[in-house]
Amino acid sequence: MRKEYALIHDRGLVLQIDCPDLAMERSRFFQDDPLERFLAMVDLHVDAINQATEGIPADRIRLHVCWGNYDGPHTHDVPLEPLLPIVYRARVGALSLPLASPRHQHELRAFRRHPLPDGMLFLPGVIDSTTNVVEHPEVVADRIVAAAEAVGDRTRILAGVDCGFGTFAGSQLVEESVVWAKLRTLREGADLATKRLW
Repeated sequence: MRKEYALIHDRGLVLQIDCPDLAMERSRFFQDDPLERFLAMVDLHVDAINQATEGIPADRIRLHVCWGNYDGPHTHDVPLEPLLPIVYRARVGALSLPLASPRHQHELRAFRRHPLPDGMLFLPGVIDSTTNVVEHPEVVADRIVAAAEAVGDRTRILAGVDCGFGTFAGSQLVEESVVWAKLRTLREGADLATKRLW
């Protein structure tokens, strides 16, 4: 992937590497194995990311780690805490995580025990990309403020959506009109959070 990544960077774009393998694969391919075996795979994949992005400045790379953008119970998802120290080894300038999901909103606590590395931005998902329920702007603002408090630096937070709204070709979990309404709510919630934090 190094050539493709370099081309994206050369075109002046920020490279986002989507890595559901760093979390979702636990429940798909490693569910019967000890956690340590899965974490060793995550470690290997982070090494591969660092090799594939060699020569691209870290501040031009975002890493998206997720538990899968599908409508399901997610009761077998791996917790974030054991992943963070390994994921932090990735030579990237920003980490994106889906934290609007009811299954993972509590994962912000892991940042208190494993502080974000110096110079790294945090992109918390504050909009759920798997439901047709439009979040209230106050809820979005609460999630942004909670992320800023967990990280301890309001200037390192860039609010986003949990995942893509159209992860699989031909599959649509959220109606297009609802997607736009959710994105408007993201903006409104960010405005409210900005007033609270500044």
